[in-house]
Amino acid sequence: MKLYCLSGHPTLPCNVLKFKSTTIMLDCGLDMTSTLNFLPLPLVQSPRLSNLPGWSLKDGNAFLDKELKECSGHVFVDSVPEFCLPETELIDLSTVDVILISNYHCMMALPYITEHTGFTGTVYATEPTVQIGRLLMEELVNFIERVPKAQSASLWKNKDIQRLLPSPLKDAVEVSTWRRCYTMQEVNSALSKIQLVGYSQKIELFGAVQVTPLSSGYALGSSNWIIQSHYEKVSYVSGSSLLTTHPQPMDQASLKNSDVLVLTGLTQIPTANPDGMVGEFCSNLALTVRNGGNVLVPCYPSGVIYDLLECLYQYIDSAGLSSVPLYFISPVANSSLEFSQIFAEWLCHNKQSKVYLPEPPFPHAELIQTNKLKHYPSIHGDFSNDFRQPCVVFTGHPSLRFGDVVHFMELWGKSSLNTVIFTEPDFSYLEALAPYQPLAMKCIYCPIDTRLNFIQVSKLLKEVQPLHVVCPEQYTQPPPAQSHRMDLMIDCQPPAMSYRRAEVLALPFKRRYEKIEIMPELADSLVPMEIKPGISLATVSAVLHTKDNKHLLQPPPRPTQPTSGKKRKRVSDDVPDCKVLKPLLSGSIPVEQFVQTLEKVSRFLGRHGHTTRISLSRAHYGSWRQQGDVAAWTCSRRPLSTQEEAASTRRCDEPGRVGQRRAHPCQSLELPQLTPCCQRGARLHLSVRIWEAAAMVLDAQEFRE
Repeated sequence: MKLYCLSGHPTLPCNVLKFKSTTIMLDCGLDMTSTLNFLPLPLVQSPRLSNLPGWSLKDGNAFLDKELKECSGHVFVDSVPEFCLPETELIDLSTVDVILISNYHCMMALPYITEHTGFTGTVYATEPTVQIGRLLMEELVNFIERVPKAQSASLWKNKDIQRLLPSPLKDAVEVSTWRRCYTMQEVNSALSKIQLVGYSQKIELFGAVQVTPLSSGYALGSSNWIIQSHYEKVSYVSGSSLLTTHPQPMDQASLKNSDVLVLTGLTQIPTANPDGMVGEFCSNLALTVRNGGNVLVPCYPSGVIYDLLECLYQYIDSAGLSSVPLYFISPVANSSLEFSQIFAEWLCHNKQSKVYLPEPPFPHAELIQTNKLKHYPSIHGDFSNDFRQPCVVFTGHPSLRFGDVVHFMELWGKSSLNTVIFTEPDFSYLEALAPYQPLAMKCIYCPIDTRLNFIQVSKLLKEVQPLHVVCPEQYTQPPPAQSHRMDLMIDCQPPAMSYRRAEVLALPFKRRYEKIEIMPELADSLVPMEIKPGISLATVSAVLHTKDNKHLLQPPPRPTQPTSGKKRKRVSDDVPDCKVLKPLLSGSIPVEQFVQTLEKVSRFLGRHGHTTRISLSRAHYGSWRQQGDVAAWTCSRRPLSTQEEAASTRRCDEPGRVGQRRAHPCQSLELPQLTPCCQRGARLHLSVRIWEAAAMVLDAQEFRE
């Protein structure tokens, strides 16, 4: 079992697991932090951004001045923002069988994978994940395409040139693989490959493994995944939460008894309490509005915004802010608010119960009805007519590089009365604000991340007790800014195995068993023998049939009936006898029982006054001599020739002792007082075993008189 790490971002993972002849991709997150290296895309041409000076090398060479611009000591790429894709060279992505999506934030790279790598498999995700993921992709495409930029920058990506650039461009990873945003046609094609699943639904993958989504408690439709065979179990935990918010609570019980637990998507701000951040958000918002300023909240169109609107619904009346308008601006604002109300079965129990009253599960429906909350696709059109200040605006993108948020940053950035409040933890707010410096408006950082922190992870691991834990290397050491905080890392026994981008990890996990089914008619023919109390064994002769990674034991084929006709068959065409033999005994042989059986056979054969020759075929004799195992003896009516009798007497001085191997087709053994009783064509089948260098008869299978 191997794990291929294709992403270096711990909360936007993309891993590939090879398990029992199946290749499974776990999430395909898109690292958008690369956009922080680019200049913003304003909806209206900005004289400030257009007149930024070009950047030149220390030696005065200015051949990059058209690609790189300098602003307040930072250098930015003057081009359409590009995204850092998962690794595509580490493994042939056309061999991936399925992709498992854990939440809508972890599917943003899906069009790059399904449309440009030869992928022909199936993608599994829950319905809310697909619908909200579509909204995020649609918003992203809309933000990029509505501000076209003809200029393209590529010279700075040269490795020799990149080493000369200032940070963070100098430290950017895999810049040659950065790509522009996909199109809506590629988005629709990628989403058409998704198969919807529900929580606890078991999905068979080629008969080899079974995958099951579980509620992770982080977002609408977010999932953890169980990947298991009959004897192995792998748990994939990504973006989970134990807090009581709007999604269904996390399913922890199903994660128990895992051989391997892959852990990703922990909180990015382990020292911040989400409840405390929400309170700080509300207090700063109220303070700004009371002073006559406007509040800008860069956010995604789904997720935390639902909780923020619910908190404001309860807060604005008590704070005397009921007259302050709330604006939600996004190309998918209307769809996002509606989807949150119709996915009732994916919500927590309290919100589900409201649906049957009937009441809307989220209070923003009432805010819309009372005109306290208004949503618009963009700043153009109706928004221009309805806009009044002071107000609160929720809009994207959180990176401050594209979307309507760029316009509001340019509009309100010069006034100290206004405030921008960062609630999304995916981007460094200092780097996001860099191209807008100098900035007069106040900046408040209130990141709200409900995902698991390290204390919760330690408690979870003690409860589910996996044999091995695998996680990104960032989780196995304290954060660089807080190197003394040993509590901000995963602590488990045995120590967690870590991985990094473009690394292949061999998991300490070996398959020991495989399940094989047996046909009922074959099971009926078995004769178990007890070798010790409670343990019985039976020999099986069967045909193993394998299809779709499922194994089945079937009875051996019956011999074909000879066809009637005068045409003589060749010897090679003869079908060997396929009779089902009795189970062969093994182990030590009681001497007295053997002697008694031999005497019975002697008396039975002694009634006929003929000399008996018991012969062993050359093939059986070789196996008998080499392995000391059970062989088949036959009794023949043919009398011994004079030469054969003399040779047999010479080599068999002792009764029942086998002579040395001869060139004759049969190895002969003389037994005193035995005479043949078989008619022509009859055979006596005897099972024998070597015991103290003596050939002993165990059982007479068939006698014919």
